[in-house]
Amino acid sequence: MLSGDKGGVSGGGATARRWSLFKLVSFTLAIALLLWTMDALSVTATTSSLIAVTLSSVSVLSPPPTTAPSRSSSNHRAVPRLRSWISVPATPNFTSTLVSWWLAPGGEPCRDSRTADIAVPDLDGGRTADLSCGQIHEFVLSALDNGGRPRCLGGDYFETDLSGPSWKSRPPVVDHGNGSYSLRLQVHPDFAGEYNLTVVLLFRSFEGLKLSPERFKFRRELRRFPIRFHRSNATLPPLRLCHGVADLSKEVWSGRWTRHARNDSCGVDDEGRYRCLDPRTACPKPWCDGQLAALESNGWVYSAHCAFRIFTQDVAWKCLRNRWLFFWGDSNHVDTIRNMFNFVLGRRDVDSVPRRFDRKFTNPANHSESVRITSIFNGHWNETSNYLGLHSLRNQGFRELLWEFFKGPTAPDVMVFNSGLHDGCHWRSIRAFADGAEYAARFWEEIVMRRRVRGNATDATPSALPRIFYRTTIATGGYARDMGYNPSKMEAFNGIFLEKLKDKGLITGGVIDEFDMTFPWHYDNRCNDGVHYGRKPAKMQWRDGEVGHQYFVDLMLVHVLLTAICNVG
Repeated sequence: MLSGDKGGVSGGGATARRWSLFKLVSFTLAIALLLWTMDALSVTATTSSLIAVTLSSVSVLSPPPTTAPSRSSSNHRAVPRLRSWISVPATPNFTSTLVSWWLAPGGEPCRDSRTADIAVPDLDGGRTADLSCGQIHEFVLSALDNGGRPRCLGGDYFETDLSGPSWKSRPPVVDHGNGSYSLRLQVHPDFAGEYNLTVVLLFRSFEGLKLSPERFKFRRELRRFPIRFHRSNATLPPLRLCHGVADLSKEVWSGRWTRHARNDSCGVDDEGRYRCLDPRTACPKPWCDGQLAALESNGWVYSAHCAFRIFTQDVAWKCLRNRWLFFWGDSNHVDTIRNMFNFVLGRRDVDSVPRRFDRKFTNPANHSESVRITSIFNGHWNETSNYLGLHSLRNQGFRELLWEFFKGPTAPDVMVFNSGLHDGCHWRSIRAFADGAEYAARFWEEIVMRRRVRGNATDATPSALPRIFYRTTIATGGYARDMGYNPSKMEAFNGIFLEKLKDKGLITGGVIDEFDMTFPWHYDNRCNDGVHYGRKPAKMQWRDGEVGHQYFVDLMLVHVLLTAICNVG
């Protein structure tokens, strides 16, 4: 460019030539500065739009633009500000922005139409994409209507899956509100190889948030892209073991399941278990700390922005002895508590636990050690009924039952909250659920406040208050993906209730994102019965027709919970 500009300069004398040269240099510098500024603004605008709305939490920050995206332009980029792990940004004002987008009016064909297909310019074409490991790769998906025309409104719920022989993750999707969506991919250099990226459109135009969404399901696989991730010089920060409240402060996780061993000849045993690996098989760092075989996952383990400890019986009891754990949520808590006793704490005699109980359990290896567990089912104020969810708190008897646990001289050391699947089958709209979540948050705020101001000086100290964790609701699997507690709705409800609890200052322990943990395994019922991931092992025919089922996803949750309770303080 500079050489071409100089060639166009003319002059009649030395002074004129010098003056023309000076003007040329000044003009060139001004143009360069202008281009640099425009480029910086473009990068800033792109970054701002990327955090506009995350489907991992179904949220937006600003009204959607009406201009539809181009379906032919190339939009793939490798995010340069590496090397960092992929993450999902938190969204402020989650509830109000979600409601505003849910209520966004139509009025134009591109806003009133429904998505029937997508265009992904940088991946469409049938050839295997070649990407480098370590970097975050970003692609743009454009929503198209039945006629192949771009849409200009968001609200579609895409299920995304990135799978290789030893890797499974859910690539985060960002809704820009104008019919375009950004998809981000990242694979660690240790896992270079062949992958498939699958994109499924489950619900369109927020229709999964309806009370009875089954008839609105789309549930169509739109793309399955072959991708080759090759090794590169990129390096990622090593995963640390989760330790400290800051490690659990992320509201939405973007983790992955990695596989570090396998036994292809392993099958279900007479107890319904999959004891496939040598018990001494250790987990390679940094992916976890402990014995990999204890997960009974045939080599799979979950990690997120930090890694988790796989607990032995003695270490777990040293942590839990003389503690009081309080669970309030759906029946997935029941499975998790039983699995903790059966697989970690050495209490194989705990065959089952009810939806509602308060009991002390002793260490079988040392009867002087015990842990108190309280679990209160919140799907209904009547423990044998279903489908009230947070509305169960409108029952005075149920509120009084909960109050009783906080009137004595001591309070639980740890509390684990969950909104629950039952909310998905009760609330008529997201605004109604938001009201119910606000009521529930105020109820628990009052309990904590009264606990804080008790006259007893010991009770009044912050250390006497429980550490409260929020455990997100699972991603329902197989047939349940279409129902009232479908992943689209549960993810939205997770975000709403978590925001209400955080606004009241209640989440003092952190967030445990079981939704992200379960999502890679929710496409069928191999690891779940639709609504539970931790059903007791049994050598019986499972829902998918096979004998036996996988229970390791919930067992992984047990160790994530123990890491949070024992390592975070």
